[in-house]
Amino acid sequence: MVSLSLAIVEDDIVVSRLLEAYFKMQPEIRGVLVADSIEDALEQLAEAMPPQVMLLDIGLPGISGTEALPLLKEKYPAMEIIMLTAYEDVEHIYQALSCGATGYMAKLTPLAQLKEAVLEVARGGAPMSRAVGRKVLSHFRPTPTTHSDLLTPRERQVLQGIVDGLSDKEISLRLDLSTLTVRTHVKHVYRKMQVNSRTQLLSQHLRGII
Repeated sequence: MVSLSLAIVEDDIVVSRLLEAYFKMQPEIRGVLVADSIEDALEQLAEAMPPQVMLLDIGLPGISGTEALPLLKEKYPAMEIIMLTAYEDVEHIYQALSCGATGYMAKLTPLAQLKEAVLEVARGGAPMSRAVGRKVLSHFRPTPTTHSDLLTPRERQVLQGIVDGLSDKEISLRLDLSTLTVRTHVKHVYRKMQVNSRTQLLSQHLRGII
């Protein structure tokens, strides 16, 4: 029988107690660490063996779950992290997966399905709620429409700087432009590409739209 250690990082005490009580009754789970913040989790983990799987909320007091992902993966690279959250928009999903989350589950997921997700991620899977999975597939499905042909040559240079991971100041140095001018070009790129952030822009780049 599988025997897993689990951490639950959740600030909603009702949800936290429900998850703790449920997983402690599961024969496949041998230990459950419960924390109400990233700071609390790190303090407890400093005195315990790191769990194999962590259920991590995004909207936490102090450091958010997404912000903590790189730190957690650096300190505990073998620990698999499933985001368990009420956020089901593409932006949050993309950020979490980009920062190292292995799975993404909605808080309304039935407990039995949540248990299966924990077991699946321990087996090397990448579990997602059905609604989340559909959004991910839809978001990354190739699309025949493109707006990149609307960009001017200078806007394409600015766009390339963003794709290369440069800040506005670094792009201004590369192109010998003022930072204010670069920011104006960035706004134009956002408008023409119909995005609101660098994350969305990079997502379109990964999808091959630009």
